[in-house]
Amino acid sequence: MKKFTNKYMKWGLTALIVLILAICFVCLIFKGQSIGAGLNVIFRVTMPVIDGLVIAFIATPVMNWIEERLLLPLCRKLRLDMEKAKARKRLRAGSLLLTFLFIGIVVYSFFAIVIPELALSIQNIINTFPTYINNLIKLTEKLLADNPEVEAYIEGLLSTYSKDLDNFLDNSVMPTINTFILSASKGVIGMLKSLYNLIIGLIISLYILSGKEKFASQAKKICYALFDRPVANQVISACRFTNKTFIGFLGGKILDSAIIGVLCFFGTSILNIPYPILISVIVGVTNIIPFFGPYIGAIPSALLVLMINPGKCIPFILFVLALQQLDGNVIGPKILGESTGLSGFWVIFSITFFGGLWGIVGMVVGVPLFAVLYAGISYMVNKFLAKKSLSLNTQDYEKLDYINAEKEYIQMNKAALLNNSQEKEEKESTQP
Repeated sequence: MKKFTNKYMKWGLTALIVLILAICFVCLIFKGQSIGAGLNVIFRVTMPVIDGLVIAFIATPVMNWIEERLLLPLCRKLRLDMEKAKARKRLRAGSLLLTFLFIGIVVYSFFAIVIPELALSIQNIINTFPTYINNLIKLTEKLLADNPEVEAYIEGLLSTYSKDLDNFLDNSVMPTINTFILSASKGVIGMLKSLYNLIIGLIISLYILSGKEKFASQAKKICYALFDRPVANQVISACRFTNKTFIGFLGGKILDSAIIGVLCFFGTSILNIPYPILISVIVGVTNIIPFFGPYIGAIPSALLVLMINPGKCIPFILFVLALQQLDGNVIGPKILGESTGLSGFWVIFSITFFGGLWGIVGMVVGVPLFAVLYAGISYMVNKFLAKKSLSLNTQDYEKLDYINAEKEYIQMNKAALLNNSQEKEEKESTQP
């Protein structure tokens, strides 16, 4: 009777879940805009908490290293009793202080060294921009003068599409400029709101880091309360894997991009490329984006060098290509290793997909997020195969034609089968 009741309870729960998912799907189709607006409101209200979680997530490895490698050995040498609650609180307070002091020094040093140079470079570019445009125009005129056929072709295009170009400038570009100015003014207000959220998030991160073990234990307690023990163990293991994947990839990518930025600065300084700090910051920051990042940073930098000093453009492009080869084949694999386990196709797919959903943020977090989803799907597939007593080795399915009733993996040679069938037909035709 008990088994009978449990069976119908499971069927009823499954039907309820399916019904809820169907209702959510219908609401998503017909009320998608309202749901999106509601989610945006929730996201905007909880933004300080999200900032705090992100700051705590980034600061956790630094705090753990300081606490475990510096402060704990020091406490043991001083023979302090770390079993006492007061001692542990003081240890955590000291590690928090040193963590945010270290992060503050790094951020302040970056802004103190880089920002003034960036501001000076941008100011010089703005002041001398007409000169750069004239140099580019002169270079273009010289190239066209040396190639009369190309010049005639371009003049024909300009005369053909001059009216369309004027209409495009009047109807599209000018309204876009007005919209951009309005968006810039709104952007200043948005930046102030982001700064406010960041300050509140910083305070929240202090509370999260100070009690991260307690929060983790509470989450485990809830997990074991909601699920059966094997399922809860799998959920906790998946969370650990997710944390390891994100920390390994994002932390390694930030370190890798910082190294690339420093190497770019030294290289551009040696090659006497204009505005080396500005270009190095662009190349280093965009390098955080996997695969597409080097191109996103190199193209505007190359255009900037072309406008300022056309003779330095080719050496700069060659240097960036060499630097990216060094990063892709030596520095990146050494730092990142197999942090995601994804092939090149899935890396491009994850960047394209999540970048289309969330923009730049999606391009940065898309790879580790898809790595977690990929690992989860692989786990479920292997679990279903194990239940059917089938092989979990992917290579066993490479040249597979079918699996027979005895669960043997048959790899047939189609050419041999064709020859056998032809021979059989010839034998049958020769028989009386």
